[in-house]
Amino acid sequence: MGHLASSLRIALLAAGLVSSMGALAATPSTDFLASHLDTSVDPGVDFFQYANGTWLKAHPIPKSESSWGIGNEVDDELYTRLRTISESAAKTPTPAGSDNQKIGDFWATAMDVAKADRLGVHPLDAELARIDAIRTTGDVLDTAFALRPIGVHSLFRFGVTQDSKDSATMAVEIDQGGLGLPERDFYFNPEAGVAKIRTAYVAHIARTFELLGRDAAAAKASADKVMGFETALAQNSRKLADLRDPEKNYNKMAPTAFTANYTPSIDWTARLAAWNLKPSYVIVGQPEFFAAEDKLLRETPVPVLQDYLRYHLVDDYASYLSSAFGQEYFDFHDRVMSGQQEQRPRWKRTLDVENDAMGMVLGRIFVGQYFPAASKQRYEAMVEAIRDTFRARMERLDWMGAETKTKALAKLAAVTPKVGYPDHWKDYSALVVGRESYADNVENAERWKFQDNLSKFGKPVDRTQWDMTPQTYNAYYNPSNNEIVLPAAIFMVPGVPDAQVDDAVAYGYVAASTIGHEITHGFDDEGRQFDAKGNLSGWWTAQDTERFNAAAKKMADQFSAYEPLPGLHINGQASLGENIADYGGLLLGLEAFEKTEQFKQGKPIGGLTPTQRYFLGYALGWMTQQREERLRRGLLADVHAPAKWRVLGPMSNIPEFYEAFNVKPGQPMWRAPEDRVRIW
Repeated sequence: MGHLASSLRIALLAAGLVSSMGALAATPSTDFLASHLDTSVDPGVDFFQYANGTWLKAHPIPKSESSWGIGNEVDDELYTRLRTISESAAKTPTPAGSDNQKIGDFWATAMDVAKADRLGVHPLDAELARIDAIRTTGDVLDTAFALRPIGVHSLFRFGVTQDSKDSATMAVEIDQGGLGLPERDFYFNPEAGVAKIRTAYVAHIARTFELLGRDAAAAKASADKVMGFETALAQNSRKLADLRDPEKNYNKMAPTAFTANYTPSIDWTARLAAWNLKPSYVIVGQPEFFAAEDKLLRETPVPVLQDYLRYHLVDDYASYLSSAFGQEYFDFHDRVMSGQQEQRPRWKRTLDVENDAMGMVLGRIFVGQYFPAASKQRYEAMVEAIRDTFRARMERLDWMGAETKTKALAKLAAVTPKVGYPDHWKDYSALVVGRESYADNVENAERWKFQDNLSKFGKPVDRTQWDMTPQTYNAYYNPSNNEIVLPAAIFMVPGVPDAQVDDAVAYGYVAASTIGHEITHGFDDEGRQFDAKGNLSGWWTAQDTERFNAAAKKMADQFSAYEPLPGLHINGQASLGENIADYGGLLLGLEAFEKTEQFKQGKPIGGLTPTQRYFLGYALGWMTQQREERLRRGLLADVHAPAKWRVLGPMSNIPEFYEAFNVKPGQPMWRAPEDRVRIW
């Protein structure tokens, strides 16, 4: 959740490939699902390898990627379509301020490597001069706050968002932050691979300073001190699992109280007023972090703080500067952290940035070309099929009391589905895009996003807003709105005509791993604490809370026992919400599928029964492999378990899976009945 859900899904929105999934599909001469199987592996030993092994062997990870799976092939389809839109806009004269002008100028400037190389670091001259002029701790804070609107996230995180306990109100929320590595445990975990990352990070900071003109010795000395400062910040940061407790990370106080009790160096009333914000209260995620940071700021020499800001400014913008800065960014963030052996093509990297900068501008054009209204209606109907199934399962629960169950059913009925694309498109008219420099366009986009966020304060909550673009290969549940959001680019299997996607695969792949997954997020360990209106509230009875937590602990313990890399286990508590959602989605999708004609007829396709195809359809969504570096990074910093264990973990708790694949006691996929998780 938080509020993103599954990070890997299968999607294709190709004209002509979108047709009804409602009828039993025709049997192809060669079944695509059967062709993926590695039948040398017993499904009771390693179902992930059995389901996906042949495909994975035939699709090794390209040098430019840190992972590769069927989802990457979907992305390639999407990239091709977005590139066509962008190149066409760049070549066609259009009125200033129009969508096509913004898309075209952004694309043309980003793709102009020669211009970026001529400019070097000069697009950041004004910001670097401001850092050079710092003389006091107060100046450090002035500069940190000044850099925030252009997307330089030093010291802490900030935003205007829905109040978790009053979802009708937009509030100011301030959380721990300021680290250059993905998560606090990167600074302390003793595993050999993580220790190498720390060494490489210091070297990367030093090389960044060398690119700014320092000699090697001075650059190394400065990098060591920046690392020391960040390590102190990390020491006082909450751990990943602890950040998933919404009650403990909700601390409401007046800005004056925040200053007086935790950050005497920061006058929050004045700082927020400078952004035209005058809140009566702020929500502080981790007050103890800010108390420690305030003390650290006063004790750290100003030159060290200057270097900390220099590094974060340049690193955040390195990809939009000259090739030397871009290569240095790649060498650490992509090669060291993720295992990529070479850079991805510039046009793909540009599209990623363009999507981030003005994704809804692209989205309007995208859905008009690739997502017909009939598809939107189809998946809205599938959402209701899953909701009906969840309602029936809730009504049958024997562990939940009547009082909690009544409220849970009311929350389920209130879930708002958003399918395909927004009903109302965001207004980008204030965004200015030109051909001055790539960095300038990114800076303008960051300022626009920052002002757009600030503008929400004091206004009614806009519950029509989307936090993902239609062309995003992902989905999410937002607890404050009690909504599931399913972008257009989430539904289809790449390269397979829809007529060949039978209901069994569709229900495993779409209904379970996406729709059911997201709805279950409303009832996972975190989402269940929010009521039907999206407010964080204690609506469960004590007895039902205890029963839920006992079942959830069994799930957390199960995943914590998995050890994907020697010495590094899955963080069962941090990934608990995603694991519960995967498990719930599988149960919901299966029961909904059992109502279809394909299930009732029971005819095999490709030598596979309908129930076997259902579970294989779910595994299809996680058909991916990743480099060791990417796996290590995820184990420390991601609330999602690695793809393989998102298949193995939930399925080992489902009796119908055992029956479908004849899983026997003693096999790795077998869990004794008393050890199996039972929640939804």
